Amino acid sequence: MTFDIDVLITFSDKDNESTKKVEGGWAANFKRFLELMLYQVLGEKPKVVLKSEFDSITASSLDSVAVMVPILSKDFITSGQCLDTVEAFIQKVGDFTTPSRIFKVLKSPLSFQEQPSHLRDLMSYEMYQLDIESGQMKEYSDFFSPEAEKQYWMIMVDLAYDIHEALLFLKDGSAKAEVKSLLKRKTIYLAETSHDLSIQRNIIKRELQRYGYIVLPKHTLPQSANAVQAVVAKDLEDCSYSIHLIGNSYGEIPEGGENSVVDMQNELAAKESAAKRGRKEDFTRLIWISANMRNLSDRQKSFIETLKRDTEAQEGTEILQTPLEDFKNIMREELVEAHDRKGGSGVGGKTIYLLHDRVDQNEVKPYLEMIQKSGFEVIQPAFTGELLDVRRHHINNLRNLDGAIIFKGKVNDQWVQMKVLDLLKAPGFGRNKPIRAKALMSSDSNVLNNYKDQNLTLISAKGNDSMETLKTFLAEF
Repeated sequence: MTFDIDVLITFSDKDNESTKKVEGGWAANFKRFLELMLYQVLGEKPKVVLKSEFDSITASSLDSVAVMVPILSKDFITSGQCLDTVEAFIQKVGDFTTPSRIFKVLKSPLSFQEQPSHLRDLMSYEMYQLDIESGQMKEYSDFFSPEAEKQYWMIMVDLAYDIHEALLFLKDGSAKAEVKSLLKRKTIYLAETSHDLSIQRNIIKRELQRYGYIVLPKHTLPQSANAVQAVVAKDLEDCSYSIHLIGNSYGEIPEGGENSVVDMQNELAAKESAAKRGRKEDFTRLIWISANMRNLSDRQKSFIETLKRDTEAQEGTEILQTPLEDFKNIMREELVEAHDRKGGSGVGGKTIYLLHDRVDQNEVKPYLEMIQKSGFEVIQPAFTGELLDVRRHHINNLRNLDGAIIFKGKVNDQWVQMKVLDLLKAPGFGRNKPIRAKALMSSDSNVLNNYKDQNLTLISAKGNDSMETLKTFLAEF
């Protein structure tokens, strides 16, 4: 198909008034920036047209428009002319969602109910400023401020790429789309976040799409709790992975619900993970928790503590509290490179992963030597190198072990808990067989008592009997 206008931007006249802070008008600046972005991704200058509130446009002119970008604001939604233009375009194009023909930009915050009914379910490109410290939202006046670089321009890049994909589809037809689909990897559910992480979510989304993943959800989630559950559950059925970003805010609670959308998505993903594991299907969850946690509500603190503590919630799941760049590296490792890796064992089912901390190297040495003399290959954690390299080594060990021994010497109880959870999560790292035996060694009887119900062999590292107890454990192989 051919179009006379690639992008029609429609707006309220008040949203383009020139002020001391915004020279030339907000909408005019938006058009200029979007034009530049589209030129970079398309490789040619796009035809972008501004349509203000009282500009007339004929029905035949709408036929020649590829995509529309309404700039929503309080003034836009009270303008009959603006709403009529959107309605006329929808009537002309019919199905405006496959591919997307309308890209909804929010110049200022608007609730779901305030938005035009036809546009509510479309993804929002929120072009207003969020002050992380105060939680206040306001319109941008300085488009080149440090805050704008972090938020406004990131959203502008997303918008340009999404319009670019829609234009390619509309102009080249479905043939190219079909070829493109052959290159796609698995489908990933990238959970909706609270507003404080919308930028980070967009970064992750763009990263995944660059690697050819199909990213769900493709539409704004509904407002009622029952509808959210139905939509999210249906999307998760099509996915092999889910990614959840947890920030400072607990998030919005949908109508008729008790938990936030962020909380609900995580719970539904946990259920889907358990169901798929029961059917021996692949499903992995990655949960990222912001490393900079400030001004948390009691509800959010409780939610995060539950995520970290609850063994059931963590089965088949990886929880990481790292800088975003580290998480992105880990995500690439798990999602982009995982399909090339095979699980397996070291030497005929006799590989022991001896988990210990660097501070306990001397104390664990006699046990390590005894295990080796018993004919086992011993693999150990890495203690030097970059975070990603150390973690990759740990995950490879979890994939390849036949049995595991956690040794607690000078380390704290939390370290032990994390290692026990890692063993529980090992199937999510690509293991293709069960762990044959697991043990916890410690000279602290209180620590051992804490894990009586964890399907672990408990070995006291206190006194002369420790070696004999360890030999008995190894004999079980």
